[in-house]
Amino acid sequence: MSNGEITIFYDVFLILLCISIFILAILLFIFCKKKPIKIEENPPSAKLSASFHSLMDIDSATDGFKNSRIIGKGWLGTVYAAVMPSIRGRELVAIKRIHPHLVLTNAGFGFSSTIKWLSLADHPHIVQILGYSEAPGERIIVMEFQGMLSLEFYLYQNPDGAALLDWGRRVKIAAGIARGIEYLHELMTPHIVHGRIKPSNILIDAKFRAKLCDYGLNFLAPMERQGQGLMGYVDNEYWIDKKGASKESDLYGLGVVLLELLSGRRNGEDEEKGLSSIVEWALPLIKNMKFSELLDHRLVIPSDIEPLVRLGKVALACVGNSRKNRPSIAQVVPILNNLEKDIYSSSS
Repeated sequence: MSNGEITIFYDVFLILLCISIFILAILLFIFCKKKPIKIEENPPSAKLSASFHSLMDIDSATDGFKNSRIIGKGWLGTVYAAVMPSIRGRELVAIKRIHPHLVLTNAGFGFSSTIKWLSLADHPHIVQILGYSEAPGERIIVMEFQGMLSLEFYLYQNPDGAALLDWGRRVKIAAGIARGIEYLHELMTPHIVHGRIKPSNILIDAKFRAKLCDYGLNFLAPMERQGQGLMGYVDNEYWIDKKGASKESDLYGLGVVLLELLSGRRNGEDEEKGLSSIVEWALPLIKNMKFSELLDHRLVIPSDIEPLVRLGKVALACVGNSRKNRPSIAQVVPILNNLEKDIYSSSS
């Protein structure tokens, strides 16, 4: 190879090398311009605990605890509707003001730490606790609300409520309640016993999804007051053996609510007939397969009542057995999930 050819070869080589380096530089520039992956400091799955609100903020949000803002009263206290800032922006919330005599009796022992722990519950079928406030003589809980109404209201107080709760929605509500209980019993650490499973503590949102509220709040009342308003919604062991609330008594309460969904009858409605609870009235009907007498007469009985029969048998298992023989919520949930799927697939 002559000197001239060698020179030409090196010139071509240098040109190709420069072009390659230029292309590589462009690629590196483009790569480096890409946005780096953002690391979430608080991933969505990690729910923040309830935030503290001053009593002044609560007073302002409720217009000085104005009567017109009252949306409910219960054994623990009075509930007010209010609009307050939250991590999701300003939203409609429910503010539960604990009765002063309960605050003084219990002295609010461990209130803030317990509420913060309960507020970590985060599930589609649980009413979230968003915040709290405490001051001398005051204990207040801020919860999500969004205009939800109780199952009690739909079943017994709204003239159109029964029609709005058709059989499909009732089975959906039943399954949702069970999933909420399962979350509290099995997935929260430590496990949470609700303590007061009843229609007034089950809220229904705009999509007819059930949400449990007032879970784990028995600590706010002395033991002798915790049974107030629970007659007919807890098992005999609660009263006779004085064992108090437990996972098993929650299952009993679920069974009673299932009977109310099936029959549309308020628990304790038949006291004039010598029946102290809906359980005494409903169990013989379920055992003898008299579902035409059991099912809510305000609704048309479906041609295929098999899903409702199975729902009745689940209720029977929850209320017809002693605590040691009662099913766990982990056994109940798959059955109700399947019933929900079956009743919607048959109606579509």
